[in-house]
Amino acid sequence: MVAQNVAFWIIAIAMVLSAIGVVRTSNVVHAALYLVIVLAGAAAQYILLAAEFVAWVQVLIYIGAVVILFLFGIMLTRSPMGDLDLDNSQRMPAFVACLALVGTLTALLVDAFGNSKVVIDAPTKTSVLSSDIFRLYIVPFEAVSILLLAALVGAIVLARRD
Repeated sequence: MVAQNVAFWIIAIAMVLSAIGVVRTSNVVHAALYLVIVLAGAAAQYILLAAEFVAWVQVLIYIGAVVILFLFGIMLTRSPMGDLDLDNSQRMPAFVACLALVGTLTALLVDAFGNSKVVIDAPTKTSVLSSDIFRLYIVPFEAVSILLLAALVGAIVLARRD
């Protein structure tokens, strides 16, 4: 259990540092690569929670598809990021506001769930999860499928106009 806690904190610190890198870097490609580290850390956290299926979904969908989509969008648009000197006077108040927001949310969550215990009956099987998706949630699943197909066709149409 101690090794799992140490692994959790190492991964969590790497995720926080990479998340800071996402918002601090001025290069969009570097921000996307920092995002890959954050999402890979989330997958590693899922593995620590013995949720291997969710970890692989995280890797395949988010790292394998969404970040690649971001990188294609960046490379196809080649739009400038803007002037860096425009927001320098607002960085410190924004930082203070973020700290206040994080502190308030943390206090609210600790107050709401401080003494509650999570009861784990048994791990959920992947077959039960897939059965629920295709039996109970088939309409939202198909709606998301159509939306993703429309986005793919739209991206192909926009890319072929060049």
